Amino acid sequence: MLAPTIEKNDSKARILIFTLSVIVFTAVIILSRVQWQIDLPFDVHVFALANAIINSAVALLLVAALISVKQRHYKLHKNLMITALIFSIFFLVSYIAHHLLAGDTKFGDVNHDGLVSEAEKQAAGSTRTLYYVILITHIPLAGLILPLILFTAYRGLTGEYIRHKRLARITWPLWFYVAITGVLVYYFIHPYYS
Repeated sequence: MLAPTIEKNDSKARILIFTLSVIVFTAVIILSRVQWQIDLPFDVHVFALANAIINSAVALLLVAALISVKQRHYKLHKNLMITALIFSIFFLVSYIAHHLLAGDTKFGDVNHDGLVSEAEKQAAGSTRTLYYVILITHIPLAGLILPLILFTAYRGLTGEYIRHKRLARITWPLWFYVAITGVLVYYFIHPYYS
């Protein structure tokens, strides 16, 4: 096992983790309702593509980190997980940028008028249902995963490996699911970007 990286202080950690989680969650909610009307010299949906790439990378990092910890390569595990955290910060910045610059896209809106007609719904077929099932599970889990990730990281960085492992058994599959479904959401919605 590795030596602790940070000093244990549960009360400060709780305050910091919950404060950060509330700030991020609130910022995402508020900023998702705002769209900047800026004429940029590039396609703003490049941020959505970046999000899909980052989510793919996070999913791969999570798998590699799981394998490394199972093989008792703890230093590698730690480095992979810290990299996944850093990538998740890049994702958050890119996600906010995309929503601020591109606004909302409606699944099935082929003519890009902001409305999905009955004909467009029929054309999308059962894929539309699948998309919304994935989206409805992805969004709440994406909102809830941040404090779990941070508490799990905190327990690992303070050397509380039993508590870290217990939390990781919940956090890892949820984080992995959010990363994978993030890629799927992009795959399904990107044909409807204007």
